[in-house]
Amino acid sequence: MSTPSNILVGCSKKVVWVRVEGKGSFLNSAGLKEFARAMINRGYREFVVDLHNCPVMDSTFMGTLAGIALRLREIGQGALHVTNLNERNSELLRNLGLDQLFAIDLCGLTEPSGTAQSLEAEAPGKQDQARTMLEAHEALVEASPGNLTKFKDVLEYLKQDLAHPE
Repeated sequence: MSTPSNILVGCSKKVVWVRVEGKGSFLNSAGLKEFARAMINRGYREFVVDLHNCPVMDSTFMGTLAGIALRLREIGQGALHVTNLNERNSELLRNLGLDQLFAIDLCGLTEPSGTAQSLEAEAPGKQDQARTMLEAHEALVEASPGNLTKFKDVLEYLKQDLAHPE
């Protein structure tokens, strides 16, 4: 039986803290994407993602992180830091070339106490979920063009899915 995943978020001194508790997946990517968009719109430019309690991430979640980092790069300010990675997550990020996009802090950054609260997000509808997945995979390709061969079929499927809603 898998443990439910949860994302805890908080802000302190113009830094957005994100702690992933459980698997980082397509199920919690839409909420994270919307939260990050809102924080960027409010002027936050530094994001720290703590993966200490995250055993694994799927491609949609990693693409969502890539999308946040790419948005910060587009703005020309800030960075996305990933900290407390286990070996598996570190390898996943390296294999997708995301270690070149994120600031990876293996030793860990310390989250200020009392800042974390659960990220409450409505479950996205089928179309919104497909759109989030498509945007995440497009971000993976934008971050590292070599990822196109890895995700070409996924991208095509998601585009078709969005073009022909049931």
